[in-house]
Amino acid sequence: MRDIFHEELDEINQSLISLGKLTQTALDSATHALLTADLALAEKVIADDDKIDDAQHLLDAKTIDLMARQQPVANDLRALVTSLRMSADLERMGDMAHHVAKLARMRYPATAVPPELLLTVQEMGRVASKIVGKAIDLIASRDTEAAKVLEKDDDEMDILHRKLFATLLDDNWAHGIETAIDMTLIGRYYERFADHAVSIARRIYFLVEGEYYSDQK
Repeated sequence: MRDIFHEELDEINQSLISLGKLTQTALDSATHALLTADLALAEKVIADDDKIDDAQHLLDAKTIDLMARQQPVANDLRALVTSLRMSADLERMGDMAHHVAKLARMRYPATAVPPELLLTVQEMGRVASKIVGKAIDLIASRDTEAAKVLEKDDDEMDILHRKLFATLLDDNWAHGIETAIDMTLIGRYYERFADHAVSIARRIYFLVEGEYYSDQK
């Protein structure tokens, strides 16, 4: 029975990894759609958000069913509870990609990002994708040292976020309030995406060590 339980636990872990890859693909596609005014790609990201939601619901149902059938304790219970929380983080990351794609669609046929912010937004997309890739690896490896490093990687996103706001607040900004609001939202979506990935790293550390590390922001 214990072997079967741990096989099912491994399946849940693999489902988390698959869900993470879906969110990474969604974000990469949404970023490309945003920067290039690719309406078809934006529509695909928006439609595929249902797949992320369905995958999360199925994963949570499996997790709760396993908890009910096996009544795990100690480390096994912590793994299942952590799985529920990480799946919620991943679902919210999918939502952030969905919001980016919706903004790209809303401004079509124009490109939503003005020229002076193209590189900044492109870099935010790159950093967010890198961070979620590392979070996916953590789910597989449970490397606590790498988990602590991931939060430091998020500093790169914070710097980009401040750079975006500096451009919006500059006296030379010539794109009006509507575009400024769009860019404020875009910055928030990428920042929150990265924050959820950091949350996954913290949960992995807690899963392994039974406590949160003390040098959190």
